[in-house]
Amino acid sequence: MQKRDFIKFTVLITLFSMMFIQCEDSNPSSSEKTLAELITSVVSSVTDTSAICGGTISSEGSAPVTSRGVCWDTTATPTIENNKTEDGNGGGIYSSVLSGLSPGTKYYVRAYATTSVGTAYGIGNAMTFTTSAILAQLSTTPISSITATTAKSGGTIISDGGSTVIARGVCWDTTATPTVENNKTEDGNGVGIYSSVLSGLSLGTKYYVRAYATTSVGTAYGDTMSFTTIGLPKLSTTPISSITDTSAKCGGTIISDGGSSIIVRGVCWDTTATPTIENNKTEDGNGVGIYSSILSGLSPGTKYYVRAYATTSVGTAYGDTIIFTTNAILAQLSTTPISLITGRTARCGGTIISDGGSTVIARGVCWSTTATPIITAANRTEDGDGGGIYCSVLSDLSPGTRYFVRAYATTSVGTAYGETISFETLSYQFGTLTDIDGNEYKTVKIGKQWWMAENLKVTHYSTGSPIPNVTDNDEWESLSWGAYCAYDNDNANVEKYGLLYNWYAVNDRHNIAPAGWHVPTEEEWQELEDYLIAKGYNYDGTTEGNKTAKSLASQTDWATSTSNGGVGNDLSKNNASGFTALPGGMRHFVHSYAIFLDIGNFGYWWSATVSGSTEARHRFLSYHNANFIHDHISKQAGFSVRLIKD
Repeated sequence: MQKRDFIKFTVLITLFSMMFIQCEDSNPSSSEKTLAELITSVVSSVTDTSAICGGTISSEGSAPVTSRGVCWDTTATPTIENNKTEDGNGGGIYSSVLSGLSPGTKYYVRAYATTSVGTAYGIGNAMTFTTSAILAQLSTTPISSITATTAKSGGTIISDGGSTVIARGVCWDTTATPTVENNKTEDGNGVGIYSSVLSGLSLGTKYYVRAYATTSVGTAYGDTMSFTTIGLPKLSTTPISSITDTSAKCGGTIISDGGSSIIVRGVCWDTTATPTIENNKTEDGNGVGIYSSILSGLSPGTKYYVRAYATTSVGTAYGDTIIFTTNAILAQLSTTPISLITGRTARCGGTIISDGGSTVIARGVCWSTTATPIITAANRTEDGDGGGIYCSVLSDLSPGTRYFVRAYATTSVGTAYGETISFETLSYQFGTLTDIDGNEYKTVKIGKQWWMAENLKVTHYSTGSPIPNVTDNDEWESLSWGAYCAYDNDNANVEKYGLLYNWYAVNDRHNIAPAGWHVPTEEEWQELEDYLIAKGYNYDGTTEGNKTAKSLASQTDWATSTSNGGVGNDLSKNNASGFTALPGGMRHFVHSYAIFLDIGNFGYWWSATVSGSTEARHRFLSYHNANFIHDHISKQAGFSVRLIKD
């Protein structure tokens, strides 16, 4: 071979060797092996002893899958050395059933796939689940041996549910579903029949009871039983009869013995409010039913309390308490003639001639619309104690109503009454008035004066000229002529409260009024006040001081007050005069700005009397005040108006 041919041959051999090496590098070595790749399915269909899981094999690796399934344990990383299923071979999706599990137990599970290379497990952490727990099964033993404070019961544990019973007994309460959080016994452990004693019960009480059994899974209960402990007898006291100065008749009716035999019965009495068999008593046989008793050795003119009793082995029960007084000498007294009668009040009193030998501990007058008033009625006064003359004020009367009244005096012997006197409260005299707009108003006569019983709401002067309706606050503030407005410029208030007028509208006190009527002066307002005080219209019935607000105010719409004598303190006691004053509020100035104030709390009414060049007199009532208040204010204020007859 020539040298040039040899070189070519060498080059070809070298190139061929390089190509062979590249081909060999492009194919993996037959010695490199891989495991399968798979994921674990979500656990489902969990019961107390089984569950369903499985896996998905996405790659079998370098060798076929010869075995697949799931493995589980109570530790966090189960393997096929623990519990497992065997669910065929090959790749893809498969399902596995886990069985033989323990109730109420937490498990860890993961899919596996085995090849000749080895065993692979599902990617990531094992799935977890907890099997369903099974409580014990049991029944409650019927109640027996019931006494006033104890009873017997128990239970039968039919099954422990797969877990050891660590505590058992019965639980009870007065509610329908007792639990171990209520009263309970502790009667050992394990299954089978057991007996329980309920103690510390209350007599005559209904209880609910049921057996219980506690395992590591939880507490199970048997069926609920109910029972009632033995109680005291039930009885009533017979009304008192045949009362003398030293004796009386009584007795009782035993309705039920409470579950235990009556061994003695009768009545007991004392001068204190709750007599017992430790005081005076009779003994009138035994058993249930009706019986009669005679009380003897009593003191004359003495108040006694008596009640029936019945004794059993459980204890002593009592009937209702009846009060009576033995015959004695009562006080002697007379009733003072009635005076100062108004529509709501009157004056009376009494003179105690003799106390009958016992101190007078209470005195006064009582009244009603029936002919024989007594002190057990709500209508009475309490005017101290002792003998002599006393004065009483009758209040909260109804106008135009006939009443009967008599003095009373109470001693330890009892209550005596004076003669009965009848009288009739004053009736209101009402009329009507119509203004130029056709509005009709109720009027009322108080003393010698006729007053409007409603607030004015006319919008024209008596001449027919319109009174300007000014709603703008700035304009109202600067007025020097007559004007009116509705409260809050809301006509819905007018029907009840009337209109508000500045003083310029009432300057000519006849010009705003129908013929024969006018705006009252301060002197006419004072005459009304003086009359009400003199006639006892003060809220406390006195004839001194100005406390007439409640007698003037209406029985509706006023704000509530707790002030003594305040208009808003018990509206039912208002309006004794029939004036029917309403809290219509006002229009006034705050920081030189006209606003509406006080509806529901105050009522304001103009007087025709001036107070200097810029102010005028007025009257007002407050929901929390007992006085009919007089004051003065800017003529630009907006007040209600009441007219008085010429």
